[in-house]
Amino acid sequence: MSDSTDAHVWLRYAQENLQMARMGLTAGLYNPCLQNAQQAVEKALKAVRVYRGLPLTRTHRIRNLVRELLAVRVDVGLNEEDCDLLDSIYVSSRYPPESALPLTMADETSGRDCLRIADHVLTMAKKIINPA
Repeated sequence: MSDSTDAHVWLRYAQENLQMARMGLTAGLYNPCLQNAQQAVEKALKAVRVYRGLPLTRTHRIRNLVRELLAVRVDVGLNEEDCDLLDSIYVSSRYPPESALPLTMADETSGRDCLRIADHVLTMAKKIINPA
């Protein structure tokens, strides 16, 4: 195992992103909500990687992070649809719809879906990093 202090730092950042995502949803700021939910998941997955002694990779792709964890028998419970949704957010929530990037409009429903996923991943990450 790696130094669990580093994993806890990643997890703290993930929790802060999750808190910001909740605030964004409450305020009707859906793009920031989605961005922060995606970042919460990404950082929670990286916290687990660090805890398990895996090297960090420079990626924002949730699917890649999940596959790499599954390869070492760590399952955080994300399905293909969850990965697709989160991976679509990374680019589309940062650029206007008029750009050449995918057209995905943020709304309350997508915000709630992403918060549900982020809550789940952070719960799983905490169980892995802080086993009872």
